[in-house]
Parts: sequence; C-alpha cells; structure tokens
Amino acid sequence: MIYGNIEGIRKSIIDELESIYSIKNLKDEVCDLEILNIISRVSSFIEREVSVGINRKGTVTSVAIGDSTSVEVPLIDIEEKRLSGVRVIHTHPNGYCNLSALDLTALLKLKLDAIVSVAIVEGKIIDFSLGMLTLYNNKLEFEEKKNLSLEEITSIHILDKIRFVENLIKTNDVIEDMQEKTILVGADTKESLEELKELAEACNVPVLETVFQSRNKIDAAFFIGRGKVLEIASMRQVERANVIIFDDELSGSQVRNLESAIGAKVIDRTTLILEIFATRAKTKEAKIQVELAQLKYRLTRLQGLGTVLSRTGGGIGTRGPGEKKLETDRRHIMETIYDLKNELKKIKKTREVQREKRNKENIPKVSLVGYTNAGKSTLRNTLCDLASKKDNQTKEKVFEADMLFATLDTTTRAITLKNKGVITLTDTVGFVRKLPHDLVEAFKSTLEEVIFSDLLCHVIDTSSDTAVEQYIAVNEVLNELGAADKEMILVLNKIDKATEEQIAIIKEAIGDKELIEISAKEGTNLEEFLGLIEEKLPYNYRKVGYLIPYEKGDIQSFLHRNARIIEEEYRDNGTYMVAEVDDEVYNKTREYVIEE
Repeated sequence: MIYGNIEGIRKSIIDELESIYSIKNLKDEVCDLEILNIISRVSSFIEREVSVGINRKGTVTSVAIGDSTSVEVPLIDIEEKRLSGVRVIHTHPNGYCNLSALDLTALLKLKLDAIVSVAIVEGKIIDFSLGMLTLYNNKLEFEEKKNLSLEEITSIHILDKIRFVENLIKTNDVIEDMQEKTILVGADTKESLEELKELAEACNVPVLETVFQSRNKIDAAFFIGRGKVLEIASMRQVERANVIIFDDELSGSQVRNLESAIGAKVIDRTTLILEIFATRAKTKEAKIQVELAQLKYRLTRLQGLGTVLSRTGGGIGTRGPGEKKLETDRRHIMETIYDLKNELKKIKKTREVQREKRNKENIPKVSLVGYTNAGKSTLRNTLCDLASKKDNQTKEKVFEADMLFATLDTTTRAITLKNKGVITLTDTVGFVRKLPHDLVEAFKSTLEEVIFSDLLCHVIDTSSDTAVEQYIAVNEVLNELGAADKEMILVLNKIDKATEEQIAIIKEAIGDKELIEISAKEGTNLEEFLGLIEEKLPYNYRKVGYLIPYEKGDIQSFLHRNARIIEEEYRDNGTYMVAEVDDEVYNKTREYVIEE
C-alpha cells in the first residue's frame, strides 16, 4: 500500500516503491542503503517527496508519496511517556537538506523517534539532516543536525539515541510547549513592522526578534534576499522561534520556499489579520464573513500553504472555521464559498428590513469609523452613557480594549440628542493598512451601515505617531466602499495622551475640514461633540400645537409613540400638546392642529 497522492504515477514506479516493504533494515541503522537509493531515484524522477516509516524492529511500516506527514503514524500524547516507535526517512528533491517546517512540526506533534531528510539532485544523494526530540527546560523541543554525509548517517546507532530521549521523557515532567513564538520580517517601513508587532501581540504571540530589510525589488522566490533568509534560519534556531511572520502578502510558492529554507511555519500579514478576526468574531454574521475571507484567500494558495493546511499544523492560520486538511478539495471550497455567500445575502436582507424601519421612522443615522484601536468603542460607550434612551441604558456595552481589532461586530444603539430627538449610533469594525481585499469584500454587508449613514464621525488616534498614515488608510477604504463623499466630522481622539506637536501634525494633514478635539476616556469635549452632531444632521421635523378631544385617546397615544412631546396640558375641551413631528405624522394628525 502506497499512501499519499499517487495520482498520475505509473504502475512500474508504484511496484518499485511497494518492493521497499520487503527490505529489512538493521535495528540500529537509520535506514538501509538500498531503500535510500530507491526513494532518491524515484523522488527525482517524479519530482515529489517520498517518505518511508521504519519501526524499531527495522520493519518498513509505510511508504508514501508526499511529505513526512503523509506517512501513517498515530498521534501520541506526551503523558504516555513514550515516542511513536517510528522513524521517518524522506527525500527533498529541491536539493535542500534542511528539515522543513512541516518536518519539524511532524516530529513534535507525532512524537517521531527521528526524522531524516535526504537532499537529492538529479537522482544523486547530496547530504542528510537528522532531527530528534530533546528536552530544554523540561519542554519538549527538537534538535537538528544538518549536512551529514552518507558515511555519517549510516554510522549513527539510532536505537541508542532513541532510548536516551525516551528515558529523558520517562524520568522528567515533560511539558509540550505548544505556544507559538515568532520572528517578524518586514521590507516596507519600520512603522508598518511595528504595527505588525501589535497585530502579533493582539493574537497572543510573543515576538522574539524583528528583521527589517529595505529592498527596491522583491525576490520572486523568497520575497527577501537569500542571504537574509539564511540569517533568519540561524536566528530561528538560536531564539527557538516556530513561526516567521512577514509584513506583506506572500504567494503560495514563496511560503513553500521560505518554509523549506527556514524550517519554521511562515505566514504573512493577511493570514495574521484573518486569524485575529477568526478568534474575535462572536456573531454568526462575523463568523461567516471571516470564513468566507479565509477560504477565498486560501483558494489561490493551496499549493503553498504547507504547514497551515497540515494535519500536524496548529496555531495561527489554522484556527477559526477555515479548511485545515493538507490536500483540500478545491471544488469543496468553491461550494462552501457559494453557501456562505447565500447565508450573507439572508443576513443582508434582515439588515435591510431593520434599516427600512429606521428610514420609515426618519431616525438619523450616525456611524463611527476609523483606524483600529482609534477609540471608537470607548467613544460609543461613553456617548451612550451620556445620551442613551432610558429603555436602552440596560443594553450591553461594546467590548473595548487597548488592542487592535477589539471590535468586529457592528452594533447600533439609539441615543437622544437635546434638540433633535432620537438618532442611531453605529460602531463599526476598525480599518488597518494593507487590509486584505477579501476581508473588505466579506465585511461589505456589515460596512453598509457606513454607506447608508447620514453622518460619519472619523475617529483618529491623535496620540499615534502614524496618525497621518492611519487617516489616509481609512480614507482609502471609505473610497473603496463608495462612502468618501458622505457628510463627515473628523474626531481627534486621545488628546489627553497626545503631545501638542502630534496634534499639530494631524491638523496640518487634515487641512480646513471640520474637526473636534476630544478624549473619549476622560470625557473631554463630548457635550460639544454631541452639539456638533446635532448641527450636522438633517432635521425634518416641525413644531406643532394640538388640541385633542378626550374621546380621541388613540391620537394622543399615536403622538406619544411617533413624535417628540415637548409640552402636554389637560384643558376643559381636550388635551393640549406641543410636539415635534415629521411629515407623515403631521399629515395623519393635521385636523387636530391649532398652531404651527
């Protein structure tokens, strides 16, 4: 039985691989020379990896076409105090002997006795790498020996090494260190790299090192220079990092090449943002939108996303509702995307019904927009405390925190202004530089609240050193949504933390546009801000005096439900009411009007 993807492989090759099962290895040797020659020759011919699993008796347990994780090995819990009893020998037809991210992940997750990579070029063995488990501060780690010759690999007494490692596991309280630790790599700007660090921290991933390389031309194979890749590979070993995060979007082939060269999982900024969205999404709509964005992004990269789609993967990029198996069926993804789009259409219709109701009631709509972590949720909660309708004061507050993408779910609440009555205030998902296009597309149904608003309040974190870049990034997304021409107030938030110089810089970038300086946290200038909102909102109400006969109680009730009552007095011939009404209410009650 040959495991893995055997599609398109001729029968004579399959038969030759089947013959490996009959070859007996010496118990203490890493691998028989005849097996090494067969898998090297076949791998070079079919240009795919070939893997062989060997147990401690020297018997071949499985042969697979594919990487090390294609070999059938049972998952073992570290609490069993043992290893899997299987060592995996596999080829690298790209000529690199370095153990890839998938190899090292398989070694740790499957508790392999050992893993060996065979670097081959044109059917000839170049060198080997040997990976084995070890303990480091009672944590299960791996160690790798690279560039071993054929003579060196065949002279290793593998059982002695396996027994030593297994004895360490049995006699110590071993912890599996599943936490991801990262090195960040950027080639754009240092400010963008600093923001990537914040994104990683928002995902609870410790950043060990950052690497910046300014490049005029992007390397098609590795994104950054080959020398810098080797430098990162060495840094990963020293720092014991297991994830490398790039600040820009990578192609599938770049991910594959980098993982092979560095020996760690490689993801890009887009994958990280999608991961944050996957872990933070709470409502059904947000979860569907994130899944849709993940699947669209992965669809074009199935060939490159090795570790992310592996059964031995885990961590960033594998959580949330996205596909996780190694060989994902493209048609299945397309069908899932189709189903998710239909789900979003249903939710969109529900939103339209809610919006139509608000339109019918002539309730003005105000939306808070801005860069992620600009303080929109804090501002929304504070304004609701200041001006909320009594029946809404018990409603749950929006989650607020000093982190990127604290808010993913759009929420709308009613607040009451002094002179213009009830309005709706909507808190939206924050924007970010290099926001994945698929994510903007997926969240368009949520962001429609922005499109249909009467007034936008663009909240800016004045205390940020990159406030101007953030301001520009938000305007770009608003342009993409077709909402750039909306009536807008620029809200300079966090003035309690900002310096005079920072405030001056953002004011210069804004120019002569309408702005107000506030602090949502400290409550500075919020009454003035509400006054400015009142001034900017359209007002379609008229002030009318009524005298309603006592037998017409239904009219009195109708006005209480649909108008803003200013004055009410019981007289001899009926109830005198002064109210602010829209055209529809006025037309239905005009026979009782006594003054306008």
